[in-house]
Amino acid sequence: MIRLVTIVFPPRLTASAEAIRATAVQRGLATVQLSTFAVPAGLTAEHLHAGPGFADAVAGKLDIALLEAPADWLARLPRALVRRRVEAVPISHAWQLRSPAFIKSPNDKNIKAMIYSDGTRLPGSDAVDADTVVLVSDLIDLSSEHRLFILDGQIHAASQYAEGGRLHIAEAPADALAFGVELLAEVGASLPSAVVIDVGDTEDGWAVIEPNAAWASGCYQAAPEQVLDVVLRAALPAGRVLDRDRPFVRNHVAVP
Repeated sequence: MIRLVTIVFPPRLTASAEAIRATAVQRGLATVQLSTFAVPAGLTAEHLHAGPGFADAVAGKLDIALLEAPADWLARLPRALVRRRVEAVPISHAWQLRSPAFIKSPNDKNIKAMIYSDGTRLPGSDAVDADTVVLVSDLIDLSSEHRLFILDGQIHAASQYAEGGRLHIAEAPADALAFGVELLAEVGASLPSAVVIDVGDTEDGWAVIEPNAAWASGCYQAAPEQVLDVVLRAALPAGRVLDRDRPFVRNHVAVP
């Protein structure tokens, strides 16, 4: 008897997640949408597509390994690729800031991604551990923003998602793709084989905005068929993780 490959979805689906689920069904995959963050007894699944909270709740129980960029990856990039100062620091350091900065959690949503007028606006010691790492970035003006879905060091799908700081979904232009190719040639080895990179156009040239986990990223106008390819590699059975991807497994599943 052949068992269907199953991909799990959370209780609430975005329009993007609906498109991914529909594409999975068309491909012949079994899909399961859980009603809560609890894993029903007897459920088996190989993949998931969801936000970090749901993924953390179910991945370990289903033996699904989640790939993501290192927490400090953006901060380690050359200045020419980010066009601004970016630091990965304990939030206790960020509490001392007395000027505006863009601050966020590296790979989850514990610290809301936004511009903080100063460090006193961040969640305090009563809400978060002082050693929690956050990314602190100088403010930067982006004329357009684009999402690149990366698979095996190549751009597998792409979409524009913002223009002038506002949602604007369109086809990713050739120069955004060209920057992505150059970026991967320079630093692709420092990323998992399946990941999302957001890039933007600044007055000084193209810049990396941030990496994102493919299993938690919306596709915008990127083709769901190609996005699904990346999702299936980014959240997969722990026993099928490539050797090169072992350093990029989110710390919830032991990889054989």
